[in-house]
Amino acid sequence: MSKSIILIKKPALFSFEECLWFLDRGFDECLYRVNKTEVVKALIIDDKPILFSISQNDEELVIKILSRNPTTSQRTALLRYVTDWLDLNTNLQPFYKLLLANKKLAYMCHDFKGLRLIGIPDLFEALCWSIIGQQINLTFAYKLKRRMVEAYGQQVEFEGLSYHLFPEPERLAQITIPELRAMQFSDKKAEYVITVAKAFASGQLSKEILQATTGLQAKQEMLTQLKGIGIWTANYALMKSLREPSSIPHGDVGLLNALANHGVIKDRSETQKVENLFKKFKGWESYLVIYLWRSLAKQ
Repeated sequence: MSKSIILIKKPALFSFEECLWFLDRGFDECLYRVNKTEVVKALIIDDKPILFSISQNDEELVIKILSRNPTTSQRTALLRYVTDWLDLNTNLQPFYKLLLANKKLAYMCHDFKGLRLIGIPDLFEALCWSIIGQQINLTFAYKLKRRMVEAYGQQVEFEGLSYHLFPEPERLAQITIPELRAMQFSDKKAEYVITVAKAFASGQLSKEILQATTGLQAKQEMLTQLKGIGIWTANYALMKSLREPSSIPHGDVGLLNALANHGVIKDRSETQKVENLFKKFKGWESYLVIYLWRSLAKQ
């Protein structure tokens, strides 16, 4: 088999179609391209930009490296990245058992069968993205992200198309608030992104440091020490990057709307009812959030 092809056996309860749907929800995403059968993305591995696609056959996911002949270490790192990104190692059967026990949510096992918690493996990217998205609609948030990525990130050219990479923290640590303000960032968003970039560039914070911290609360506290990172932002990043199973972005408008749509709450003040529901999904709270967000597309 070509060194440029990596095959991954699809796990049980996995739907590549559902994953592609999540990745391509009609927003102006700049970090990958999606069509009906594949996703194409660039990644830095061993300090080299690698462009790859993910498609499928009947039994396997097919990773094709498009830009260069990969080394063994690059193949290994890419396999690890895709496995993490699409959460391929998680057995969803226990989660589905909990869904089936709830009359209001049981339909999700069929309607969203195989949907995975699509992650953001890069913690720095996850934090920046959650800061960018604070208190604005998603359409505008994606525009801001694209402007920043195109201005400060690397890119890979392939067959006449550009594939962008999220800027390194060392690069964003050097920019100024007026530079981001010119892209329509608010002063506060610009300040917070630069603050996080400086924390990563200096080694004050990293994914490895956070992973080595014991306990969800301790991880939350480490993140919220940084200016601009509140508990929602911390929980979102922990859910998407570290895959903390009990990390819930409480107060999220979409989550509250989904809970109301399912008759769990009537208004946002009913926090005890929200807590009671999530207690029934202990260890799967983050997955429940993802499936509730997914349900919004059915309305």
